[in-house]
Amino acid sequence: MEHLFYYYLIVINVLAFALMGIDKSKAKRHLWRIPEKTLFLSALLGGGAGAIIGMYFFHHKTRHWYFVIGMPMILIAEVAIYLYFIR
Repeated sequence: MEHLFYYYLIVINVLAFALMGIDKSKAKRHLWRIPEKTLFLSALLGGGAGAIIGMYFFHHKTRHWYFVIGMPMILIAEVAIYLYFIR
């Protein structure tokens, strides 16, 4: 059962990373954008690391304070929750 959790984390982090890249691509082409709440939701569902890596890899949302502060806060909370439950 534990291995399913790790597979889930891999999938959600890859998804969060991809969403950042897709949104950046759409922004460059002035197309319909992925809502910011969707980007945050992907991070809140366990994809905090993928979202942060995507932000800096694609240079996307790095000028928005609520992303620069919010995404690391989400990741810290996720790690704290994980550490609490594995004890």
